[in-house]
Amino acid sequence: MRRFVFCTVALLGLTVSAHAQAPATVAEPAKKPVKMAPQSAFVAAPKMGGDGKPQDKFIGSHDKFVKTAQEGKAELVFLGDSITAGWGSQKELWDKAFGQYKPANFGIGGDRTQHVLWRITNGELDGIKPKAVVIMIGTNNSSTDPAEDIAKGVTAIVETVRSKQPQAKILLLAVFPRGLVETPNPQRDKLNQVNAAISKLDDGKNIHYLDIGSKFLQPDGGIAKEIMPDSLHLSPAGYQIWADAISPKLAELMK
Repeated sequence: MRRFVFCTVALLGLTVSAHAQAPATVAEPAKKPVKMAPQSAFVAAPKMGGDGKPQDKFIGSHDKFVKTAQEGKAELVFLGDSITAGWGSQKELWDKAFGQYKPANFGIGGDRTQHVLWRITNGELDGIKPKAVVIMIGTNNSSTDPAEDIAKGVTAIVETVRSKQPQAKILLLAVFPRGLVETPNPQRDKLNQVNAAISKLDDGKNIHYLDIGSKFLQPDGGIAKEIMPDSLHLSPAGYQIWADAISPKLAELMK
């Protein structure tokens, strides 16, 4: 009996000792965000995440647009950022204004000129033969990039559309005004410079520049919350203004 107790105690002692000597689990150090070089406004690049890889949501939307293009049905294509993407929540107005043209909305929230440029060089204009392409992009670049670079980015997009879709007429819209009326308003001033530069792309034949920005403004230059609740994105009333402002020109280009 004593021998059994002794063995049991000894075994227990060894077990406790083994546990005591087991190395403690070392927590893995937190991964630091990948530091990325700033993107150029006029060099095609995907939208990147903090892990240094293309954002899943961006790639998912892009893949969906590529699939839409490959169906070959759309005759009118809209390219842009969240302001263009916002047409997705205005289905009734979209269908009424543009439904007859078999439209496709290739807008992604947060996109900059380099992102749209990457998208159209990676499949969004392949397998499709639109009669017209509406472009409005650049506002998301305005917080970081100089006006000259933003204008170069827009120019690169226009040139790429012309190269890939020579039959398509381009309706190039001035970047919409943004922000409150204040002096100075660096972003609005910068976008005015961008618009002045890209207006020169209008050749009266294949590229048609149209500035509808004043239609969103009050007499003092302010933007009513009923039009842009956050002084950037459009309300349903704002989208109605957009549709009304470009419909006559689109009717001409879609013939």
